[in-house]
Amino acid sequence: MSHLEGELRAAQGARFAILASRWNPRIVDALVAGANRAFAEHGVTGDAVDVIRVPGAWELPQAAAKIAAARRHAGIVALGCVVRGDTRHYEHVADECARGLMRVSLEAGIPVANGVLAVERHEDALARAGGSRGNKGADVVLAVLEMADLFARLR
Repeated sequence: MSHLEGELRAAQGARFAILASRWNPRIVDALVAGANRAFAEHGVTGDAVDVIRVPGAWELPQAAAKIAAARRHAGIVALGCVVRGDTRHYEHVADECARGLMRVSLEAGIPVANGVLAVERHEDALARAGGSRGNKGADVVLAVLEMADLFARLR
C-alpha cells in the first residue's frame, strides 16, 4: 500500500499568488503579512510571490480564475474579511466567495486556499488576523504549500 501526502515546501521555481481584498484593510493587511511570513519561513522568497489586490471578497473568485488560467502559479492564497451586518449581504458574499474559490480550484486543478474570514464581529476578525487565534493568512499558506507539493507528486 502506498501512502502519499504533501510536504510544506515549494518546488524549485514555483510561484504563488496572494490574492487579497482591499475591504477591511486593517484585517486583510495583517493576513497578507502573515501569509508573506509563512511563505518566507518555508523557503519561498518574496520574488516568487505575487500580491494581487481586488476591491472586495466578492471579486476574489473572478480574479482567482484569471490567475489560475494563466498557469503561472503553483497555488493561490485568497484573503479577505466579511463581517456580519444587519442584512443578508454577509451570507451572499461569504458563501458565494467560498463556492467560487472552490470552483476555481476544482476546474483549474491547482490549490486555491480560502483565507477569507467570515465573522460575526470585527473583534473576531482581529483575533484571527494575528491576534489570540493566530493568523489565518499564515494557516492557508501552509495548506497551499502542502497541496501544491501533493499535486506535483500525484502527476
